[in-house]
Amino acid sequence: MLLRHIKYFLAVVEHGGFTRAAAALHVSQPALSQQIRQLEESLGATLFDRTGRQVRLTDAGKEYTLHARRALLDLDAGKRALHDVQDLSRGELRIGMTPTFTYYLAGPLAEAFHRRHGGVTLAMKEMPQDRLEEILSDDRLDVGIGFDEARSADIQAQPLFEETLALVVGKSHPSSGKKTIGLRALNDESLVLLSGEFATREQIDRYCRQHLVHPRVAIEANSVGMVVEIVRRTTLSTLLPAAIARQHPDLCAVALNPGLLKRTAVLLQRKDAYRSAASRAVVDLLLKERIGVAKR
Repeated sequence: MLLRHIKYFLAVVEHGGFTRAAAALHVSQPALSQQIRQLEESLGATLFDRTGRQVRLTDAGKEYTLHARRALLDLDAGKRALHDVQDLSRGELRIGMTPTFTYYLAGPLAEAFHRRHGGVTLAMKEMPQDRLEEILSDDRLDVGIGFDEARSADIQAQPLFEETLALVVGKSHPSSGKKTIGLRALNDESLVLLSGEFATREQIDRYCRQHLVHPRVAIEANSVGMVVEIVRRTTLSTLLPAAIARQHPDLCAVALNPGLLKRTAVLLQRKDAYRSAASRAVVDLLLKERIGVAKR
């Protein structure tokens, strides 16, 4: 059995049939079919049910798909390991993080890592937590930064720091300059909040339900930058990490009292994944030097 057989098999699975898979692989359909038959003969099992109008995986095919995908991930990891430079004079590091962390953590982290290991190319991506875990599981990211609500069994999480959400207001807001605000005062607020696709919004909604407060949501936005810009220019307020407010002289973070809304930031990695020298370096930077914590 050759690696080509496995790649051809997974292409048929991904594209749902031989015709589309052959086109994607730039081979003829008869040649592809022959490769799949050779694979089935070597395994002693039929992987596809070809009797109907559509090609479907057999039970054996479904089971083999799981192992074939994992095998390709491990082979890709092995390839990266061969090219991994232990002195970090070159290489690549793939980092993903959820949007609120991107806003105040991406810059300091990139600055600190690039200063130490300028020869390593950083590929940084922003995405929701469920997508972050999915891409980590598929070995398309080395490290993720998210919340301590990891759902995938393939992902391990290490605590980084505790993040506090506060009422964030602009200079023209009546509460600007206050240290704290009573929790019930949220009932009188008109908020700009992230939309429901964000984990932060889910946490805020859950927090409000638990404490029986019902602020008015005046505007929803699908980016942290948009929320910040609206709050800066209006008397509307928002609930965001206090660290974000500290990045802007036009914003003020007012602590909620009682019942501060807190959550734990975690470092996410795929269990048993290959750890490159670059990924080990950034983990060390996050865990030991506490990047982003000093400004909280």
